[in-house]
Amino acid sequence: MRLLSLSISFIVLFFWNSVSAQNRVSVRIDTTEADAVLRILDKRESGTKIDESDWSTLFATEGYIRLKKRELGLTRPFTEESFREFVMSGELLARREKLGETLARWKQASPDAAADRALAYLPANATIKATIYPVIKPRDNSFVFEIKTDPAIFLFLDPAVTPEQFENTLAHELHHIGFGTACPPTGSKARMERLSSGPQKILRWVGAFGEGLAMLAAAGGTDTHPHAVSKLADRERWDRDVANFNNDLKKVESFFLDLAAGKLTEDEETKTAFSFFGVQGPWYTVGWKMAFVIEKTYGRQKLIDCFCSAETLLATYNRAARQYERRSGEKLAVWSSDLLRRLK
Repeated sequence: MRLLSLSISFIVLFFWNSVSAQNRVSVRIDTTEADAVLRILDKRESGTKIDESDWSTLFATEGYIRLKKRELGLTRPFTEESFREFVMSGELLARREKLGETLARWKQASPDAAADRALAYLPANATIKATIYPVIKPRDNSFVFEIKTDPAIFLFLDPAVTPEQFENTLAHELHHIGFGTACPPTGSKARMERLSSGPQKILRWVGAFGEGLAMLAAAGGTDTHPHAVSKLADRERWDRDVANFNNDLKKVESFFLDLAAGKLTEDEETKTAFSFFGVQGPWYTVGWKMAFVIEKTYGRQKLIDCFCSAETLLATYNRAARQYERRSGEKLAVWSSDLLRRLK
């Protein structure tokens, strides 16, 4: 059986006590799910019998238990039988060696640089507490889970992801977690209660522009391309989408105005809003461009403040865009006075 350079069952806890972080960060990396899957794959490769204890060890890992909870919570089928079939598939066995090498590299990574990037774009009272689960699973997505109660970041173990890309993804997701500890997702609760249903819905979805702010934070600032460490195809896709910023802003605005007018059913609202996520759709690109323009015009602290106050974000961007245009010559779409009036 092939031996990894690090032990198969491995959990490492990272803490930072620097002056800048002020004990604001506590991140744990749990690789036991991936380790257990790799142990079974190693046995398959060597022809060693796979015992029931191998499966019970896998199904008892924290990563597997929480992954199952998340998938069932989304009403997706997820059973031990189907996961056994996945682990016993020929396709996964063919990826065994690369998966093992990737996990070994990820185990060597230190998330402190990623946490520092996230903290640089968070209020001073933000904290980051999370468990990071590199997992081998059927779906190739990565996501955050139970942010309010027991924050977790699930990262699909992908051999194509370089250590630099791994760190970038960590910074992005850690920013989401830290943001949730300091900034209410819809701005001022008292102000929300004074608004009618339509504007309340708008402000809830304005929070999705946080994807763009997380892109900026993960890059490390306005002077670094959001996909500086990505594959060329990802960078080119991003550039094409950002070039469509003006049209995409107006698409989102049309959605907001339909919400304000009560034109959308709940299903229509959800379908339209989720279409703006895409691979990295307008919630990312429009959010990033707004954040970029605000920081370039007013500085980083103003950017953080207005993203923490959803009701002021759009108006702050409009003011920044007018000034940015005069300096750069770039013509930028802005939010309509009709939309801003509905949010007052």
